[in-house]
Amino acid sequence: MANFLLEVGTEELPASFLSSAITQWKQRIPLSLQENFLDYDTVEVYGTPRRLAVLIKGLPQKQADREQEIKGPPAKAAFKDGTITKAAEGFANKQGVDVSALEVRPTDKGDFVFVKKSIKGRTTADILTEIIPDWIFKLEGKRLMRWSDGDLRFSRPIRWLVALLDEKVLPMEIDNNSQVVKSGNISRGHRVLHPDNVTITQATDYLHTLNSACVVADVEVRVNTITRQVQNAAQKLNGFAQIYPDLLEEVVNLVEYPSAVVGNFEPEFLELPPEVITTVMVSHQKYFPVFKSENSQELLPYFITVSNGDPEKSDIIAKGNERVIRARLADGRYFYDKDIKQSLESFLPQLETVTFQEDLGSLRQKVTRICTVADKISKQLNLDSQQQEYVQRAALLCKADLVSSMVYEFPELQGIMGQKYALKSQEPPVVADAIFEHYLPRNADDVLPQSLTGRVVAIADRIDTLVSIFGLGMIPTGSSDPFALRRAATAIVNITWDGDLSINLQQLLVETVNEDTPFPVEDYRNKNAPDALSAEERGKERLVILEDFFLQRIRTLLQDEKDIDYDLVNAVLGENDPEYTERALQDLLDVRDRALFLQEIRNNGDLDQIYETVNRSTRLAAQGDLDTQQLDPGNLVQKELFQKSSEESFYHAILNLVPQTQAAQRTRNYQQLIAGLTEIAPTVSSFFDGAESVLVMDDNPDIKRNRLYLLGLLRNHARVLADFGAIVKNL
Repeated sequence: MANFLLEVGTEELPASFLSSAITQWKQRIPLSLQENFLDYDTVEVYGTPRRLAVLIKGLPQKQADREQEIKGPPAKAAFKDGTITKAAEGFANKQGVDVSALEVRPTDKGDFVFVKKSIKGRTTADILTEIIPDWIFKLEGKRLMRWSDGDLRFSRPIRWLVALLDEKVLPMEIDNNSQVVKSGNISRGHRVLHPDNVTITQATDYLHTLNSACVVADVEVRVNTITRQVQNAAQKLNGFAQIYPDLLEEVVNLVEYPSAVVGNFEPEFLELPPEVITTVMVSHQKYFPVFKSENSQELLPYFITVSNGDPEKSDIIAKGNERVIRARLADGRYFYDKDIKQSLESFLPQLETVTFQEDLGSLRQKVTRICTVADKISKQLNLDSQQQEYVQRAALLCKADLVSSMVYEFPELQGIMGQKYALKSQEPPVVADAIFEHYLPRNADDVLPQSLTGRVVAIADRIDTLVSIFGLGMIPTGSSDPFALRRAATAIVNITWDGDLSINLQQLLVETVNEDTPFPVEDYRNKNAPDALSAEERGKERLVILEDFFLQRIRTLLQDEKDIDYDLVNAVLGENDPEYTERALQDLLDVRDRALFLQEIRNNGDLDQIYETVNRSTRLAAQGDLDTQQLDPGNLVQKELFQKSSEESFYHAILNLVPQTQAAQRTRNYQQLIAGLTEIAPTVSSFFDGAESVLVMDDNPDIKRNRLYLLGLLRNHARVLADFGAIVKNL
């Protein structure tokens, strides 16, 4: 067995590209080997800012010989009247076999000619030489560049290439017109600590050889080294270093030989809000902040940076970083002192100068719309006057900090500084908290707003964005979603569910769409059409698209985050059933609870007890004319038309079921409904198959209609929970 090493040496790679490239190679290279019939033991991918490498262990010297079956032309084209045609001869010649080797076999599309070929395995070296260029130049990334005067594209210029099959160099070259990089066994060490070239004698010596040249090629080793060094440095300061995962990933891919360096700054900077200091450190300088303890948000006047330089010169490195952090913190203090000289509300007029979107007016106009939507939500939730006042105040001030000096310089602090400045302006804490919370969740892993005021403003902000942007026809397509509308809709549903908010989303969308907007909205289906839609028609069309957009998000959340089976999701959302889709949008809590309950009774077996009865009734009821709302048989079913006792029993069972179903509707306690359906199941079974069973589709149309009414009523009771016709039976 053989071991193979490939190292692509480059100028310093961006950290984001290196991380992505390592992930891509871990997926692509094993698949490429399999496609080329090369077995292997392990594929280990390494990377530093100056190199991307893979070590493949346990490769064969050559492919195994194999049999391959190849499909040819249809038999009727290959043979005519028992004679071999030119089509068959051509196929045989192409495959390098005699026509006598052709076989006729049946397929789904008729008889075809096949041939079995014995393919002799090629050498591993030849195959690797062919497929390696694709490994390198099919890597995906942002802003790939050309260098020299060739057409090759990579993240950064390629400067050297190591290709070793055990101890032998695999001859390869990267020809970039006037610049040719040939493979060899020469790599490069650390720029500062070991600037000389290094010779790799055999593939498996790679990590050891680079380590001796002060290059830690194994990413996981660098992760562990940095984590240990940073935590040890913080402990020596009697503090705790917060290891942010995103920062750690970036720093790991910025260094080849990590060493933690401690710096400090003047304690008076600690008077700044801690979020300002950590933003400067983490987002801008890639430093690890030091807190007093693991559970404390109080900072110490230190930072820890990870250097790629000479550890013996840590003092010099620290001083340089200290000068930078002092300057950045001084800027932050200047901005903070400037901002708090005025109230948060005084920033509102400046929002007029900031455009939200070209056709949607300024941020100040957006704030007005947010206030309007927030008021609608407050009324739906029946908030008291004090709560409504808090909501309106938070909605009014929620974007004010965007024009502050601090947020202008550090956009990551939006909402955070709004909260700080609101408290400085003597705003109620509930208003200040809501200003911060209305941005939550900021990403898929973020927390949701927890205060009622924050939830209302967060939903109002996103509703306005969705309705406004959809009104311009800027609907997400494929992966394009520049306004993050999918994330906004998902957040609205999640916030509603998390806060158990009784919001009628459909009504909210209707009212918001129908509001007189301060901007022109054109027919987005065809802006040049002479028969452009009227404002009313345009609003209806926008509403339909918005509702469908939300239903897609609800479906995804139920299946992917709540782990509800797909058919049960179909049963509560309906498949082309306006009654269910409207119900879902009118009561998001109800659609969640029904889906969770259906999954629960499927898991515990209760669903199986009623499935056959309800599903059979639902299928037959579709042949009747009863609407889906009727529950009470009193003025509907004609008892005088009963011919069997099973009909009488069915009728009384439905009568007894009515109060249970109505109670389930009021309280959303669907266990009551399931209990009633379970109790009625034997009666319905007797109606279908017992000694007193009936033929539903009787020749007498009145009797037939009467029996279909009974089945329709049972279907309607079950529909209070879900469309049982959409549920797939458990095997």
